[in-house]
Amino acid sequence: MKFTLRQLEVFVAVARGESVSRAAEALALSQSATSTAILELERQFDTRLFDRIGKRLRLNAQGELLLPKAGELLDRARELEALLAGRHGFGPLNVGASLTIGNYLATLIIGRFLQIHPECRVRLEVHNTATVVRQVANFELDLGLIEGDCQHPDLDVQPWIADELVVFAAPSHPLAHRGALEPADVAREAWILREPGSGTRETFDHAMRHWLSGLDIRLELEHTEAIKRAVESGLGIGCVSRLALKDAFRRGSLVPLEMPGVDLRRHFHFLTHRQKYPSAGVRALLDLCRELTGTATRSDEINLPFLA
Repeated sequence: MKFTLRQLEVFVAVARGESVSRAAEALALSQSATSTAILELERQFDTRLFDRIGKRLRLNAQGELLLPKAGELLDRARELEALLAGRHGFGPLNVGASLTIGNYLATLIIGRFLQIHPECRVRLEVHNTATVVRQVANFELDLGLIEGDCQHPDLDVQPWIADELVVFAAPSHPLAHRGALEPADVAREAWILREPGSGTRETFDHAMRHWLSGLDIRLELEHTEAIKRAVESGLGIGCVSRLALKDAFRRGSLVPLEMPGVDLRRHFHFLTHRQKYPSAGVRALLDLCRELTGTATRSDEINLPFLA
């Protein structure tokens, strides 16, 4: 073969970072060695893989076709390397999770995964759903764990477990003990919500779409814990996953506001790229996610020792 795995590794790093300097830093190479690897790969096959735009390198049509195949070959090569080293074929994993999953499930599940497979190395990134979708689509992540749905044509979306948002307030709030509420009962309240682009906000906006224009959205925050603290302080009412509120409801520091006429149900999903090879590590992590959620029908009902 005219190419080397190192050349493909450099190509993938440059393609994902759109920069020779970023790729060189990630691979611990000099910029000249990184540039030489790309130029030599193009020269050997008399083709161009990038469009040069100033200091940026952007994949052209040929490069776009090569990227998923090169990534798959590198993933398989890493599995072979790990297998030869006696590590059961599990190479490094790059996982992304949206904030509710990342803060309340993913770290615990990955912790268990690393207990079972100590030879594996996992990098977990926690962002909102829109960012995780973009990263999986750009081949930056091997696996995404997201809240809500995804319609990206290049991504494969598999359902994981049901989840439900709940409207909640501090125990001292006037609505805390009113029983079943209608949207009109909460329309004039101050709301503290997740930011647009999050799966939680998408579900909330859809459920409250008929009343959304009249809501007083006082504060938008990127982190669920910050929303909980703000609501506990009496700044307004909020809406996040029951999973995130499990301990607070048990302690009584927050209380649910029941709104039977509003559908706040959704699903957690697994997200992979259709053109990316699902490594043995990814398959094992998916199996563990399904195994650890067991027979629970909703995320806050997951009965795991480390969630107790």
